[in-house]
Amino acid sequence: MKINEVISYLDNRFPPALQESYDNSGFLLGDRNVEIKGVLVAVDLTLDVIEEALQYGCNLIVTHHPFIFSGIKRITTDSFMGRMLYMLLNNNIAVYAAHTNLDNLATGVNDILSKKLGIVDTKILSPMSDKLRKLVVYVPTIYASKVREAMFAVGAGCIGNYDSCSFNSNGKGTFRAMDGTSPFVGKVGELHTEVEERIEVVYPIMYEKSILRAMKSVHPYEEPAYDCLPLTNTWDRVGAGMVGLLPEPMPAIDFLKKVKEILGIPVIRHSDLCFDTVHTVAICGGAGSFLIGNAKAAKADIYLTGDLKYHDFQQAEGRIILADIGHFESEQFVKDLIYWEISKKFSIFVSRISTKNRGFVLYI
Repeated sequence: MKINEVISYLDNRFPPALQESYDNSGFLLGDRNVEIKGVLVAVDLTLDVIEEALQYGCNLIVTHHPFIFSGIKRITTDSFMGRMLYMLLNNNIAVYAAHTNLDNLATGVNDILSKKLGIVDTKILSPMSDKLRKLVVYVPTIYASKVREAMFAVGAGCIGNYDSCSFNSNGKGTFRAMDGTSPFVGKVGELHTEVEERIEVVYPIMYEKSILRAMKSVHPYEEPAYDCLPLTNTWDRVGAGMVGLLPEPMPAIDFLKKVKEILGIPVIRHSDLCFDTVHTVAICGGAGSFLIGNAKAAKADIYLTGDLKYHDFQQAEGRIILADIGHFESEQFVKDLIYWEISKKFSIFVSRISTKNRGFVLYI
């Protein structure tokens, strides 16, 4: 079994098309055609993690944070990055990262953090608005059902909690087959009119290639007529942050103590406890100061995230409790999520969660 099979599966489960524009998720280093020996999962790539992979014979490391973000001008052992690259290349270890694409999934980083903290009835805090498209395709009426079913089978036509959604209308299409063609209907050189059905389906952008491939595979025309249209609709299944409810309102100080215990952190920096109790909780794993306004707009009582700066806390304005729970600490459970996804799919090689991986910020 090749590494590429694992990469293809991860690309399907954590579509790189959902990553932010500044990100660098996906297959970062290695030969995808090498036989897979084992997978090691970590939040960050470090020399200790690479040594751990060597110890256990793992030749693929899957991390949350990409270790390559910007251009690399030289690879030498004089730098931290150079030493890692040198070790990886010399030992034929491949690296894959699932970063903001995993942050933006409704079943990703914030979902598992919500579950750990007991937050229920969750929804995306800031849904994305540029990840949906509409496919319009024209099909001879007798083939319309077959084309619809093929597209539905690979992810087209899902709107909220409904699937197999489409709009269909009848009309007449015209075309003239030119020399060198083999028309399904009509004759070469003659203008032909055919009763056709116009099928419209909405789909996530990351499924586009599969949907077009499925449509073309059953469409009777050798040159199907179709349009792929960008949509500005928000998609509530992807986006940044999450907001939900505690099963019961809880004293703010007790909730923060619970968060400390579950995340295993000695310190939580927070703004004024402007509410005695909290019920609606907003979260964003990693660095989430950019969502403070969204958390307030969602009328959250408290917002948990990492990397808050001094002046970020001023934005609380007595309307919300802001709490910095640490970058690594808020994303630590992503290792379990990635490991579980790989383990449930593949059983012919060993997958491990790194025991050497820890946050770079320590506390006394």
